[in-house]
Amino acid sequence: MSVVILPILTSILLSLSFSSFNLWLFAWCGFIPLFIALENKSLRQSFIITCLCGVVFWSLTLYWLIHVTLLGQIILVLYLAIYFGLFGCVIYLSRFLSVNRRLLFLPASWALLEYLRSYLFTGFPWALIGLSQYKNLPIIQIADITGAWGVCFLIVLVNTALYLFLRRHSGVKILFIPILILFLSLGYGATRLSYKPDRCSDKEQLKISVVQGNIPQDLKWDKRAAAFIQSRYKELTVEAAAQKPALIIWPEASVPGLWGRDDAEFAQVFSLAGQLDTNLLVGAVSYFNQNYFNSALFINHLGSPAATYNKLHLVPFGEYIPLKNIFPFLETIAPIGDIQPGREYTLFRQPANFGVLICFEDLFPELSREFIKRGARFLVNITNDAWYKEGSAPYQHFAASVFRSVENRVYLARAANTGISGFIDPAGRILGVVRNDQGKEIFVEGYYSQSICLAAGRRTIYNRYGDFFVVFCLLLDAGVIISILINKK
Repeated sequence: MSVVILPILTSILLSLSFSSFNLWLFAWCGFIPLFIALENKSLRQSFIITCLCGVVFWSLTLYWLIHVTLLGQIILVLYLAIYFGLFGCVIYLSRFLSVNRRLLFLPASWALLEYLRSYLFTGFPWALIGLSQYKNLPIIQIADITGAWGVCFLIVLVNTALYLFLRRHSGVKILFIPILILFLSLGYGATRLSYKPDRCSDKEQLKISVVQGNIPQDLKWDKRAAAFIQSRYKELTVEAAAQKPALIIWPEASVPGLWGRDDAEFAQVFSLAGQLDTNLLVGAVSYFNQNYFNSALFINHLGSPAATYNKLHLVPFGEYIPLKNIFPFLETIAPIGDIQPGREYTLFRQPANFGVLICFEDLFPELSREFIKRGARFLVNITNDAWYKEGSAPYQHFAASVFRSVENRVYLARAANTGISGFIDPAGRILGVVRNDQGKEIFVEGYYSQSICLAAGRRTIYNRYGDFFVVFCLLLDAGVIISILINKK
């Protein structure tokens, strides 16, 4: 029975660390039941058991995807479970290593597997184990050096050390390295959190407002609801404009029409920006040269469209159907029209240089890094998570934005149709979000304004050198494997 119960316990503990209840502590011990369940198991058994663990974990974590596509959810869960299965093979192989090598081999392998699933087949970096710590501010400060991968490594390192100690595979000395690394990480985190930047001058301050329209998904493309949607956003924008922000941001695909075709709908938006004398950034689906794009449209305070960014990294089975010409049946999984990817990292220049991440683009750290390299002084994420109904999906998504702020040490403004909309500072602190009178953050309408500081900062190690920590993990694992092969000769 333990072969079934213990892996399920791991699945539950890890999944709860990604829940809306902020139970991040469970991640630090969640792997231990799985490690125990795999004791004395064969390679084949280890793979099967951890695959089943993965199926349960991803089913619990991505339960909300059923609101979009049941078949797609099943396929995605089975695919993602394979990475758990591969980790089971790693656990099996690690038993032939010395205790000290095992201590580092397992976390390095997990970080590599999470990196692999983040980029293979266009990538799915959702619910990286490190992202569960987005409210654990002291520990995530190392992300400006290692990215999220360092936090992933640290969590599995602690799990491995606790397992080896509790199962008496080693004495208390096995805890020395994890405690030392934790101490250094927390010390670095405390230093970063206590750092007080120079006072921001008035010229370096920028007030921004984010608008959360809370438009039901079944109304967004209903022509009969266009007037209602325009009225909702106009009302909220007028209220936000009273606070004199330099920029007001609407969520992804917030305008009920196609930019390039439905001129009347966009004329209302242009007129609103001009009347309020404010810069406006809106999400829109655009149609040009017989192609559809998921776009962010900047409208200046004169009411003129000034610049457009087209989303670079599209959602498979959400914005396009991969391989549908070869496998036509795939179109039945998520029958959504094809969106074309953008080709340029468009940097908006008013009221200050900034880059926009549309939808789940904030999950891919290289996009944020590139915008900062090109001169962006803050980041914006516009998204629509209404597809997934009420649950943990908005919180899981929001976690990625927190890491993008820390990795690049920049402010991030986020506008989501149904939430979470708000602001994150360069240390990952959540400065404020849209809430109603009862404190509810999702599926409520409203706006939130915040002044951010544009004082020039140094580019971080992670922004400059990217995923070098992943290379370190690869070299570490390669060194362990080579040493095993040498010793066998």
